[in-house]
Parts: sequence; structure tokens; C-alpha cells
Amino acid sequence: MSFSIQQTNKTLPTLVLDLPIQTHVLQKEMNVGMVRIALECEKRDEKEKKGLLEEPMWDMFCNGKKYGYAVKREADEVDLSIMEVLKVITMGVGVLPSTEFSDGDDPDDELAYTRANFDHVVGSKDSETLYMLCPEGSNVLDLSVFFVRI
Repeated sequence: MSFSIQQTNKTLPTLVLDLPIQTHVLQKEMNVGMVRIALECEKRDEKEKKGLLEEPMWDMFCNGKKYGYAVKREADEVDLSIMEVLKVITMGVGVLPSTEFSDGDDPDDELAYTRANFDHVVGSKDSETLYMLCPEGSNVLDLSVFFVRI
């Protein structure tokens, strides 16, 4: 599963992470209730230190369970194509036919997406959090993503 951060729905991503969790597993977690994704990396020496969101690799936990490593990467052509299609959507959940974005031959393949606005809170140089903002009265479940250097 990929996780991308954009300043607006029309800008290039400032961060793209490959998360070690399958979409259906995350959807199952979201059906239960609040989802908390924690991305942890190790502290470095001061002279090696990067901005928190520039770290290349993270341990990923979802609701307290470790899933493996999230890896930062550059947005590729497929990512940019998907973002181009989704730029008219400011908030929502849905599916796109994946045949538009992959070499797959199965017409039943779908690409699930969630687009939302997040409140970005910087706690310190070693902690930042993204809290999903939901419209008032919405039944959308709560999602938070924590970036922490430990």
C-alpha cells in the first residue's frame, strides 16, 4: 500500500511511503474503529540528522501491531497518473479500475484510494502527527499517522 502526502490535491507529493500492510487489512482495521499508524525510526548523530519526513525507512505499527518496514521512495509515473485522476477529488473513498495504471490483465482488479485532509501537528524535531479531518456529521472513521524518531 502506498501513502502519499500532498500540500493540496493539485500539487506533487512531498512524501511517498510504501507501507507493509495490505489494503484489505487496513480496511478491516478501519471497520473496527480508530486506526493509529505509528512510523518509528532511530535517532541519528546530530551531523547525520535529516528532517523527520526525510528519513528513508520506518518501523510500522498499526493499532499496536508491528507490520514491518515502511520505505520512502520517489513518486513514479503510476503514482503521478493516479494523482492526476484524483486531483478533482478533495475528500473521499473509492476505487478505480487498476487496468488504467498497471499491466494487469484482470478487468476486476481495482485500486482502492482514500483522499482526506489532515491536520499536521509538529510536536518536536523528532515527532510529527497527521490527524485525519472529517466533515461534521460524517461516519468516516478516525485515522492518525504518527512519525517518531526514538
